[in-house]
Amino acid sequence: MEETKVVSNSSETETSKKETSKKESSKKETSKKKAAEKEGFFSKIGGFFTGVTAEFNKIMWTSREDVVKQTTAVVVVSAISCALIALLDIAFEYGVDKLVHLFNS
Repeated sequence: MEETKVVSNSSETETSKKETSKKESSKKETSKKKAAEKEGFFSKIGGFFTGVTAEFNKIMWTSREDVVKQTTAVVVVSAISCALIALLDIAFEYGVDKLVHLFNS
């Protein structure tokens, strides 16, 4: 009888190693999910507020001078708009009254 040698392909061994590592990582993920499911209500709330605090620390707050300048600009533009609308209202009221008197006379 002849003896045959089995030669393993390196890609097959790499594939089997990858599959093994995938199985292990999926087991780890499953255990993490189970641990997350076992977390209590208050622990989840604490995690939420930890995340909120982290996000607040990332915010680039404007300086006090910029806030004052922008607020002043908004107030001035609002006052001008208010005055313009009031003048237009008075003008249209006067014009409509004149038209009504013109056609009623």
